Amino acid sequence: MWKKYKNFIISIAIALFVGGFSALLTSGNMQLFGEINKPPLSPPAFLFPVVWTILYILMGFSSAVVFEHRKFKKREAETGLILYGVNLFLNFFWSIIFFNFRAYTFAFVWLLILWSVILAMIAQFYKVNRLSAYLQIPYIVWVTFAGYLTLGISILN
Repeated sequence: MWKKYKNFIISIAIALFVGGFSALLTSGNMQLFGEINKPPLSPPAFLFPVVWTILYILMGFSSAVVFEHRKFKKREAETGLILYGVNLFLNFFWSIIFFNFRAYTFAFVWLLILWSVILAMIAQFYKVNRLSAYLQIPYIVWVTFAGYLTLGISILN
């Protein structure tokens, strides 16, 4: 049973670790969200860890699907997984830029780069396996919303 699900468990664990470690590094500055001016439609702070946990699970599962299909579409899968790695790197540092450095405009620009990488990753995942691409749609929607919030916070603060 471990052999059958190993890649999925490891992939989800990696995604959750990246998000969890980033959250840990910014946890001392999370009160910032309650103190700054926010644009309309800003959700309550408790919603963010719930949404991100779901998204990291979907991201990990999706990357495992691509990893499993690499034997059929090697080049496409490898390119997609490289983009996924770049995505995790960018995702990890966004919270640090926003919460620890309070560099809101830079965080918005960083998010635009992240959004572009996510879009490229989805396109690449689609070439490998449609399900893996579809599982990333909630992620890009949330990052789009995060872009709205980040730009709004940058303007208002």
